[in-house]
Amino acid sequence: MACSGELDRRSFLVTASAAGGGLALGFAIPFVPGAAVAPARAAGSAPEVTCWVVIAADDTVTIRIAHAEMGQGAQTGLAMLVAEDLECDWAKVRAESVSPSENLQRGQVWGDTSTGASRSIASSQTYLRRAGATARDMLIAAAAARWNVPVAQCTAANSKITHAPSGRSVTFGAVAADAAMIAPPADAAVKQPRDWTLAGTARKRLDVRDKITGQPVYAIDVRLPGMLYAAIVQCPVFGGVLKSAAESSIAGMNGVRGVVRLPDAVAVVADSWWRAKRAADALRVDWDNRGNGTVSDEAIARQVLAALTAPKAQVGRADGNAAAALPRAARTLTADYAVPFLAHATMEPQTCTAHVRADGVEIWAPSQDPMTALVTAAVAAGVPNEKVTVHRMMLGGGFGRRGPIQEYVRQAVDIAKNFDVPVKMVWSREQDIAHDLYRPCGMARLTAGLDAGGMPLAWTIRLAGPSFVAALVPAFGANIIDRSYVSGLGDEWPYDVPNYLVDYVVCPTPVPLGVWRAINYTQNAFYRECFLDELAHAAGIDPYLYRRKLLANNPKSLAVLDAAAKKADWGGPLAPGVYRGIAVNTACGSYCAEVVEASVAGGAVRVHRVVAALDSGHVVNPLSVEMQTQGAVVYALTAALYGEITIKDGAAEQSNFDTYEMLRIADAPKVETVMVPSGDFWGGVGEPPVPPLAPALCNAIFAATGKRIRSLPLKNQDLGHAI
Repeated sequence: MACSGELDRRSFLVTASAAGGGLALGFAIPFVPGAAVAPARAAGSAPEVTCWVVIAADDTVTIRIAHAEMGQGAQTGLAMLVAEDLECDWAKVRAESVSPSENLQRGQVWGDTSTGASRSIASSQTYLRRAGATARDMLIAAAAARWNVPVAQCTAANSKITHAPSGRSVTFGAVAADAAMIAPPADAAVKQPRDWTLAGTARKRLDVRDKITGQPVYAIDVRLPGMLYAAIVQCPVFGGVLKSAAESSIAGMNGVRGVVRLPDAVAVVADSWWRAKRAADALRVDWDNRGNGTVSDEAIARQVLAALTAPKAQVGRADGNAAAALPRAARTLTADYAVPFLAHATMEPQTCTAHVRADGVEIWAPSQDPMTALVTAAVAAGVPNEKVTVHRMMLGGGFGRRGPIQEYVRQAVDIAKNFDVPVKMVWSREQDIAHDLYRPCGMARLTAGLDAGGMPLAWTIRLAGPSFVAALVPAFGANIIDRSYVSGLGDEWPYDVPNYLVDYVVCPTPVPLGVWRAINYTQNAFYRECFLDELAHAAGIDPYLYRRKLLANNPKSLAVLDAAAKKADWGGPLAPGVYRGIAVNTACGSYCAEVVEASVAGGAVRVHRVVAALDSGHVVNPLSVEMQTQGAVVYALTAALYGEITIKDGAAEQSNFDTYEMLRIADAPKVETVMVPSGDFWGGVGEPPVPPLAPALCNAIFAATGKRIRSLPLKNQDLGHAI
C-alpha cells in the first residue's frame, strides 16, 4: 500500500471497542521534532541526556527505541543512528523499548511508537540523528564547563570528550549527570552520511546473544503469580455472533474456572492453557451467522469479476487519453489476473495477558502499535488511557497483523475483567489462521495497445476487490477514495506510457481484512509485471530489455533493474532446465528488482536462486538489509507457491499448517542481495522485496513452460505439460 499520502495506513489508531466489536478511532498526538531534545528526567541512578539517551557511570549507553522489534533488526538500526552522532563506543550500547504508558504521561515525548510500512528508519532518522548530536553537544558542554575551557576546543569520540590543547579527556559516564542539567542546544549539527563511521557498516544485531541464549520473553512466554489461562473459540462464520454456550457441557472438567461470553466468541478460563483449550473444544456453542453463512469463494469471485466491467470506478491515475489511443494501436492485448486472500501466519499466534484491577489495567502484549494497544485496553476496561500500563513484549512475527486492529487485546481485557488475577489468553493455531485479518483478494483486467514497434501506446488497468482501508473505516463505504488500492500503479507507476489509466472498484465482503506485508503492492506488482512480460513476448523483445526501454526516464528503477540483471548474469548460460524471470517495483519509498531462477519438473516448481537489487536511498546496517531481504523473499515465495485462504459457508477453510502451507528450509532458494543506495532519500527495506518475487517467478515459469500464470497460488496450476 501507499506509505505516504492522504490516508496513510498508520495515520490513525483503530481499536475494537469492548461493546459489540464497534470501531473507535483515536487520532494520535502529532510528534513534534523538538521532542528529541526534551528536558531530561531522572532514570534511576543513570541520567537521561535527552529523552533518547541514558548514560551510566560505567559508560553504558542505553538508547531508547520507540518502534517495535519483531525480528527485523529495528532496535539495532535505530540505535546506530543515535550512536553515530553521539560519538559513543558501540560496544557499550544497549537498546531499550520505550514504554507507551510513559510516552503518554510525558506528552508523547517519543512521538509515534507504531511500526509498519517499512518506515522505522525513514520516519525516525531526522530526530534520532539530532538526538544523538544534541546529547553529544551537551556532554561536550559539561566537560568544557568542568575544565573551564571553550567548548570549541573539545571533541567527542568513542565515549570520551577530549580537550585538544591540554590533552585532557573524560568519559561520557563521568559527565553524564552534569550534561543532563544543561539546556539542550537548538541547533546541534548532525553528520552527513558521507562522514558516517558506524552507520553504513555491517553490524550484528544487539539482540543476537540474548536470542541464541533464550533470554527474550515473548508475550506467549509471560508467567505471573496466580495467573489463569484462557482459550477462545470464535464464531466460525465471519460477522457472526454468539447465541448461547452450554456450560453444562464442560461441567466437571479439571481446572476450569469459568466461561466468558463475548459478542462474537466464547472463552474458557482454566488453571492451564491446555485444560482451557480442551474444555473450549468440548463446549457446546450455538452461533448466529447474521446471514453470512452462504458466503463463498465462488460468490466473491462473481462479485469481483462483475466489477471489472462496472460503468463507474474511482480513478487512481490518468495520463493522456487511453480510451482514444487504444483504437489506434497496431495490436491490442487483454488479460485478467487474480490473487487470493492471504493469512499472516505469524510464528507466535495472537495472545495477550491482562490484569484488570480497580485502580487500572495492565497488559502484556505483542504489538506493532503499543499506543493502539493502550487505547484498546482502556476502551475495553472502561478506564481513562492514563490508567493503562502496557508492557511491550518481543513479537513472534508481525507482518501488519498486530497493527491498527488488535482485537486480541480487547478480548483479553474483556475476559480478565471477570477475574481478580491476571489472565493470559492465547489463540490456538486454528483460531489464528481461521480468524486472521487477511490480505484482500483481488482481480485486475489489463489492456494494452502496442505501436508498430511493439511498445505500449496505451495501457488501462481496472482493479476490483475488497479494500482493507474500507474495512478499517467502514463508515466511508464502498466509494472510499483508497489511494493504497493503486499502490505501485498510481504515483509510483514506473513506465513511460503516453496514455495510461488505472481505476478501481471496491467490493465489500464479510471477510475480515487487515494490513499485510506490502499489501496492495503485492497484488499490483503481480498484475503489472506479469502482463508486461506478455507485452514483451508479443513484441518479440527480451523482457529485461523491454523494461529498460520503458524505464528510460526512471533512473532509480532502471539502476536496480540493471543491477539485478548484471548480478544474475541475465542472458548468460544456466543449468539445464533452469530459466529466469525478472520484475521491478517501487514500494514504501524504495526501488527493488528481482531475478528468479527456477525450474519446473513433473509439474513441481523449484526456485534455485533469487537476486534482489534494492535502492533504499541510505543504508544504515547492510547486514540487516541483507537479512530482511532474505526474509522477504521467503515470505513472498511461500505466498506465491502455497498462500490461499478459501471461503466456504461463510468461513475460512484453512486452519493450520497442513492446509495453509509454509515453505520448508529444504526448499528455500539461495538469496543474493545487491544494494544500490543512491543516497538522496530514505526508503524502507522490510516490504519492498516482497512484491517483485511472485511476478519474477511466474515470468520464469513462462520461460520454462510457455504457460502464463495469471492467478495464484502456484499449487493450483497444472504445470505438468509445457505449451
